[in-house]
Amino acid sequence: MAKEELMTLDGMIEEILPDGRFRVKLENDHRIVVYTAGKMRKFRIRSIVGDRVMVEMSPYDLDKGRLVYRERVQGTGFGGARRGNRR
Repeated sequence: MAKEELMTLDGMIEEILPDGRFRVKLENDHRIVVYTAGKMRKFRIRSIVGDRVMVEMSPYDLDKGRLVYRERVQGTGFGGARRGNRR
């Protein structure tokens, strides 16, 4: 494997930790600590306990990873719950 190759795995957020980190349980029952990717911070994509996520990991360190994608959940969205102060 080359140094640049990353493994992409699916998992579920179990716990929220300080500084944009999360404890994630992967599909193969391993638990790792992941940090939020830069694009997710930039666009303020929030994640909560129970969200299905995709994690990138290096094959050299299997205890840490990077949260790169949060699956959309039906019923939560930008348009429905917000109301303006228009008269």
